[in-house]
Parts: sequence; structure tokens; C-alpha cells
Amino acid sequence: MRRVWLVLACVLFVSVSGAAQAPRITTPKEEFGHNFGDDYFLANYQQLSAYWKKLEKQSPRIKLQEMGKTAEGRTQLMAIVTSPENHRRLARYKEISSQLAHARGANGAVLTDAQARALAKEGKTVVWIDGGLHATEVLGAQQLGEMVYQFVSRNDDETLRILNDCIILFVHANPDGNDLTADWYMRNPVPEERSMAGLPKLYQKYIGHDNNRDFFGSTQAETENMNRVLYHEWFPQIVYNHHQSGPAGTILWSPPLRDPFNYNQDPLLVLGIQTVGLALHTRLAAEGKPGATSRNGGPYDGWWNGGLRNTAAFHNMIAILTEMIGHPTPQRVPLVIDRQVPSSDLEYPVPPTTGDQLWHFRQSIDYSVATNRGVLDLASRMRENFLFNIYRMGKNSIERGMKDSWTPRPHRIASIVAANGGATAGG
Repeated sequence: MRRVWLVLACVLFVSVSGAAQAPRITTPKEEFGHNFGDDYFLANYQQLSAYWKKLEKQSPRIKLQEMGKTAEGRTQLMAIVTSPENHRRLARYKEISSQLAHARGANGAVLTDAQARALAKEGKTVVWIDGGLHATEVLGAQQLGEMVYQFVSRNDDETLRILNDCIILFVHANPDGNDLTADWYMRNPVPEERSMAGLPKLYQKYIGHDNNRDFFGSTQAETENMNRVLYHEWFPQIVYNHHQSGPAGTILWSPPLRDPFNYNQDPLLVLGIQTVGLALHTRLAAEGKPGATSRNGGPYDGWWNGGLRNTAAFHNMIAILTEMIGHPTPQRVPLVIDRQVPSSDLEYPVPPTTGDQLWHFRQSIDYSVATNRGVLDLASRMRENFLFNIYRMGKNSIERGMKDSWTPRPHRIASIVAANGGATAGG
């Protein structure tokens, strides 16, 4: 009996010691006095970055990387979140991601399909999730804070599976703008009187809102920081770019993209964007969150190449954006009659009574978490597919460049039809 008590005492000591070595994760409420998404509250970049640094000390799931300095001299941070086991092999997973994106091995030789499949089996899906690029679109930075907190604190099956299968790059896209807009909004001591109106200067020092027109030119410090991570270091298979606001009468827009289809892009890219977008929509519907539109529900397509999301797509990365409503000052969702009938652009409309109640910022945080998790869940379940397909897209480009190829274009097809007397089919 004495031996049994001794064993129990040892087990209790080990358990207590283990608990002492694993610090409890600080909640947003404890850190800020508010939860992310509380009415009339915005956390600025200084607060968010200090919180991330605290979480880094408390959890082995997060490592912070300094991406570089911003235009105003702040340090731009990226939170790399994955399992502790993956963190120990981070350099190897980065190498795999680079080799598959270039379709070339460590020796520079073009990979074979068998070699690519072996790398895909070993690797982890790299998913970029950003926020705050357009700083007056205040939801983006706040949802980043919520996501990092959830993924370092939660131990449910889905979270643990995603952490095992994925490496998540949480990127704050505009620290200067986050400080400016949050400080400006919070300056009024009366919460109900807070407003973003009259912002005194550009929220990116030199180009303001046009910071999302800079990703092909890379003229600004923040753009250069992000492009370096995207195209020189990590080569993520999926890029998720958060924006606001949603089209009137809806909560958000996300892919599938509207026509006309960009026939210059690899079909695996276009189909990948559709696949990820539909996973996002499906997640929202499964959680009973209506109001997500796509395709012709918004003006977004696959042609323009100057923005963060668009430029990534031209690097064979499955790049999506969402445009979502949400503001710390509660608002209403207007009733738009022609967006009440379900369609292929809007499978699950908001109920006509939605506008009778105020829409709160926390609801938009919850929608953002759902869309992020929808993307990450798919990235986990289809890990090898995403890794192999970015290789296949690169290999397709290499092979096309080694032989004569022809891309059908509308004006060429029209000239053929005209030369054929208007006939569109042979035989």
C-alpha cells in the first residue's frame, strides 16, 4: 500500500510540474480589457504586437518573424503558427515548399512527378493569412489577433489536425495604418461617439490605399517585406487576403471569381481558387452563417495583376480574397430585394429581417474565423494535393516554354470564325 501511495505521489508531482512548465495562455480580455470584436473597441498595432510577443513566450506553437521595417520605422511582424513538432523542422518544410514551387530539386534539376509526390507527402501545406492592408478596413487586423489566439490556445481535434498538417503565416500587412486608424477611432472617450471620419493622413505614409496596387512594382517597404516572404522565402500554396466591405445586402464576397475567365492562367490555379472558395462558402453554410456571395455578386476577377492577391495568383499560388462587412460601431445590413432569391452567386441569402437588428463587430470576427477555418480545414485534408499541384503548375510552364505553344484568345477565335464564313464547328 505504501508503494501505491508513493507511485501516486510521483504521478501527482510530475503532473503539477508539467502544468507549471506550460504557462496558461493569456486571453484577449485579460490583455486588452476587451475581446476582439467588442463594440467600440479596436486594438492598435502596438497592442497586437505586444500580445503576440506574450503568446510566443506562452506557447510552443507560435514563432514571430521580423519581416522588416515599415515606412514609418515600425517592425513588421509575421506570426508563424504550427505544431511544436513542425517548428522543429521548419527549415526543411520551407525547403520543400520552395522546391515544389520552382518544380526543381536541390540540385536545380527539374523534378519528376515521383520526386514531387515524395516531397508532397513529406511537406506541410503553407497557408498565408493576412489582415490590415487597407487600414480603414479595420476587421482584417482584429481577426488576425483572434485567429492567433485561437490557434495557440485551443486543443479541439480540428485545430490540432490543422496545426499538424499546415504551417500558417499570419501576416500583419500594414502596422503603420493599424496604429493610425485604431488610435484615431479610440481617441474619443465616449464609446458611442467614436468615428473613423476625418482621418488626418494617409494610412500608408506615401501611397495610402494604393498600397494594394504596389505588388508588381514593390516600391514600398511593407510591400517589399511581404513580397520577400511570398516569393523568396516561403512560397505558400494558398494566400488569403482579407478586405472590406461586403456588397450591399450581403455579409461578404469571396471566390469563385466572376467571368470573364483568365485563359492565361493554368487550369489547376483557376480550379484551385474555385475549390478553396467553395470550401469557404460551405463552411459558412454549415455553421448557419448566411449572406456569402460570389461570382457576379462582386466585381472581382482573375485579370488585374497589381494587388497582393492578384500577384500571388500569377505565381501559381491559390490566392483568394474576401470582402466582408464589419465595424466596431454597430451597423445595419440593408435589405436588397434582388438578393433574396438563392442563386449560383448567392446560395444562402441573409434573411429579410436581418436589417431589423444591429450587426455587431463580433459577428464579423466570427464570420472571419469561419472563413479562415474553412480554408485551413481544406488545406489540411488536401495537403498532398495542394503541394503537388503547385509543382505541376510550375512544371507545366517549364514544359510549355520548351516547345511551341498557342493560347487561344477571343480575337483569334473571332478571326477564325470569320474566315470560316461564320461557322463555329467543323465537319
